[in-house]
Amino acid sequence: MTSIQHEPPRLPAVYGERAMPGPWQHGPVQIWLVDSRLSDAPAAGEQSVLDTHERGRARAFARETDRRQYVAAHTALRRLLGCYLGTDPAALQFYREPCPCCGGPHGRPAVRDAPLHFSLSHCDGVALLAFASHPVGVDVEKLPSADAVALVAEWLHERERAELAALPMPERPAAFARCWTRKEAYLKGTGTGLAQGLSHDYVGTGTRPAGIVDWTLQDVSAPPGHAAACSVRDGAGWQADDPASGWSPTACVPTAVTRPAAAEGPSPRQASPRPAGR
Repeated sequence: MTSIQHEPPRLPAVYGERAMPGPWQHGPVQIWLVDSRLSDAPAAGEQSVLDTHERGRARAFARETDRRQYVAAHTALRRLLGCYLGTDPAALQFYREPCPCCGGPHGRPAVRDAPLHFSLSHCDGVALLAFASHPVGVDVEKLPSADAVALVAEWLHERERAELAALPMPERPAAFARCWTRKEAYLKGTGTGLAQGLSHDYVGTGTRPAGIVDWTLQDVSAPPGHAAACSVRDGAGWQADDPASGWSPTACVPTAVTRPAAAEGPSPRQASPRPAGR
């Protein structure tokens, strides 16, 4: 069996600990971590920057932890975009770009006439936000159980399935999570979401992502028990020494995909491909 030598990725900037950014300048990708489990995370009192639709979604959550996660992530998104764009966070208006597959209004989320692209992902109280001058996607997931890996691995590229099968059982959940987050980040960056399927592109399960033409994949450090990755279309650039970046130098026919369940979470749930966005 093959054993993986783990190389921890660089840390993203932590929202609430690092100073808010200045106006956006063309340069390296910027990654921010928002942990709604922390006492100083954006809370209900900051909902004033959210629009009517976002407040309605926040109220609809049955669990307080889910509501807090949503509010923290979307408040941070608006405040960071407000800093980058030099505008009132509450005045931002989001829309969906056309889907690359079918042209429908469910592609990447965007702000009209903005000089940057963004992506948001949250899971189990942890959110990641990515900002870049070129299309970008980010994903964070809780590590799956071994049973979930065995169930969902069949959706992956054949080379990735072979890599997982060659690993000792205890190493498979982390390797699978690396692969899954890379795929979701890439597919969110392209704007297709999971509708494109998980078996078409090879991203690898090892500690270094495989290359995809015109895109750069990078693993992102996440809190214990999570995995994360970011993908940006080539041209955005990476910068090793920028602490805020966290980086080192047809018809749209959805295919149902079983998402991996967390190790302490419920059994795998069925989900149709998600829109590539917030």
